[in-house]
Amino acid sequence: MPAPDLSRRMFLRGVGVTMALPWLESRNVWGVESPSARPSSEPPVRVGVLFAGNGFHGKEWWAKGKGRDLELGGVLAPLADFRERLTFIRGLYNEEALKGNIHSSQTGNLLSGAPLAAGGEIRSGTSFDQLLAQSHAGSTKVPSLVLGCEQPNPAVHKNYSMLYSSHISWSSPTSPTPLELFPALAFDRLFKDEAAKGDKSVLDAVLSDAEDFRREVSVSDRRKLDEYLESVREVERRIAGAGERGELQGWKPTLDRPNIPRPADGIPQDISEHMRLMCDIVVLGFQTDTTRVTTLKLNNDHSSLRFPELGVDYMIHHLLSHSDTPDWLKVNQLFTAQLAYIARKLDSIQEGERTALDNSMLMMCSSMLTGATHDANQLPVVLVGGGGGKLAGGRVLDYLGSENRKMCSLFLSLLDKAGLHVDAFGDSTEPLAEV
Repeated sequence: MPAPDLSRRMFLRGVGVTMALPWLESRNVWGVESPSARPSSEPPVRVGVLFAGNGFHGKEWWAKGKGRDLELGGVLAPLADFRERLTFIRGLYNEEALKGNIHSSQTGNLLSGAPLAAGGEIRSGTSFDQLLAQSHAGSTKVPSLVLGCEQPNPAVHKNYSMLYSSHISWSSPTSPTPLELFPALAFDRLFKDEAAKGDKSVLDAVLSDAEDFRREVSVSDRRKLDEYLESVREVERRIAGAGERGELQGWKPTLDRPNIPRPADGIPQDISEHMRLMCDIVVLGFQTDTTRVTTLKLNNDHSSLRFPELGVDYMIHHLLSHSDTPDWLKVNQLFTAQLAYIARKLDSIQEGERTALDNSMLMMCSSMLTGATHDANQLPVVLVGGGGGKLAGGRVLDYLGSENRKMCSLFLSLLDKAGLHVDAFGDSTEPLAEV
């Protein structure tokens, strides 16, 4: 069905705040045109991409079997509860990523398959998430959320800009999509009319409108609305306390305590909390249909993150990726646990006969298979979700040796399931029929 127009969507409103409503069974909050349509509109398909730099453990990234008997390697162990809605894809690659250097030219075109300019120049290609977001213009408040947990690196590495290593989402060939690192500002973008710090919480601002609306819906929708509002309140509480633990991420400090004040913007200093807050914001964006497209870059390729909370503080992420150690597996599982967290929260949100996870397609990927070899001849890809009933799980798809094993062919398939039909994308004109 056509995407509902943003002007016909229902919101809770307060001073300086516009807050989208979740899917409800008793009210057409998502803009159904026809008066003869059933009371609740069909929930849209959402697309989320999670990126982890430097690949994964070479001996623990695997899956075999099918359905409830699908077996998962150690990296994917956090996703065991979702094996029947998980698709493991082996053997896809981007041909252009093999033509430059390592890291930068393996990442800058990960979601586009485009050739990259060298010599410090910036030129890639529009990524598939942004093509989808542009097709949603006017249907959602935020066309796409582009989030990150590590600051971009503006340096040049082996004749290629490290901005390629720092961005996976591109609005145009010369413009990486602005990356939001601050949970508070990402949260404000979902709910506030202007992304600025206010004196009142989002919920306080819309409380009166929420109470009026609550009286107009069914008992089950009141419960759903209350649960949604409480989830927003919980994220607000956690954002307010972000950064108080003082564990600096990204480098090993030379002092016991930082010698500068904590940044007012409030980037959490615990990388696990930073990731988790961003995951909560992804869920809220999808749950309210404030956005249908998001990318979450958990770190850069060539990453400098450290993980003291895992007992892995002796080496940065990039160097740790060069050997398949138990500590490297711990870090990998921290990353895949974020995908599992999003999946679990979406699966708890009922949308008619399906859950929000059933109505989503979540992809986790990296720029190389393993950090030790920098192997981009095949890329690690796993999908979780049902794509609105169009994506089957519990499968292993192996494209090694296939004539069509282009990443852009996967993107053509995902775009089609998300409702955007194009004849070609990047270097592909043929979707993956099995996806």
